[in-house]
Amino acid sequence: MFWNEAAVSTRTSSASGAQAPELITMDASYGSEVRQYEYRGVWVIDASGEYDLGSIAPLREALLTAARQYPKVVLETSAVTFADSAFLNLLILTHQTGSLRIVAPSQQVRRLFGISGVDSVLKIHQTIEEAAAS
Repeated sequence: MFWNEAAVSTRTSSASGAQAPELITMDASYGSEVRQYEYRGVWVIDASGEYDLGSIAPLREALLTAARQYPKVVLETSAVTFADSAFLNLLILTHQTGSLRIVAPSQQVRRLFGISGVDSVLKIHQTIEEAAAS
């Protein structure tokens, strides 16, 4: 497997105890990582690391695929250490494609949202449970 290919593992759903698929994509050049799983009928994407034009592709693929397949997509961003306009543009595009909810934005992401005004457009929540219920 190449360094940028996806590895598939499983995660146990806390609600049902069933095995749910989890896709992990890693871009070693930036240390960015994307984990995905289903939680209470919504698709959760847990992003960490740095996101710019050079590292956004795995997250873009995950978000846009999920937005076409699920009525709600939750993006957990507490571990995002850097994000620029490529990240911001992706979130806006995903928001226009489907129902995107942002969870626990890191300080970097909150600053980007505040500067751009996107915090008044996107649905931002503190927890995955809160986002899934909304």
